[in-house]
This record gives sequence, C-alpha cells and structure tokens, in this order.
Amino acid sequence: MKTKLLSPTPEEDAAITRAIAADPDAAPDMSAPQPGFARLGRPPIARPKISVTLRLDQDIVERFKAKGQGWQTRINAALRKNRTG
Repeated sequence: MKTKLLSPTPEEDAAITRAIAADPDAAPDMSAPQPGFARLGRPPIARPKISVTLRLDQDIVERFKAKGQGWQTRINAALRKNRTG
C-alpha cells in the first residue's frame, strides 16, 4: 500500500519555522560545503563549455545530426581540428 505524503497545516508549518528560528543548529547553513555531506551532481570541470548561438547552413547541421546523438560534440571537434592560430 502506498502511503500518502501529508503536508503540515499552516499552524504546524509556522511552529516549525519558529522552532528553526529559535535554534540555529536545527537548520544548518547548507550554502557552504559541510563536512559529511556529499555534493550531488557532476564535479566542476576546469574548462567548462560556454553556451553560444551560432548560425550554420542547414545542410551542415543535417549532416552532423544524421550520425545521431552527439552532433554538437562532433561539430566542436571539427572546429577544434580546423582552427588556425
């Protein structure tokens, strides 16, 4: 049998909020890394990619998309291979 999640009443929610305000240890500041807590998600990378808007010819995009997923990565690799300087 699936149990239903119950939300607190407004009165219960207010009591919880007052209790947290009265006891700072009841709600630790999680904005900074805390010992014993694992950070979820991917680890940060040294050189993150940036989002750009780029207009390409339709046939170029279709050719890369025809090979399946990862077409943007393949375009990035082609640009990197052919860069000058």
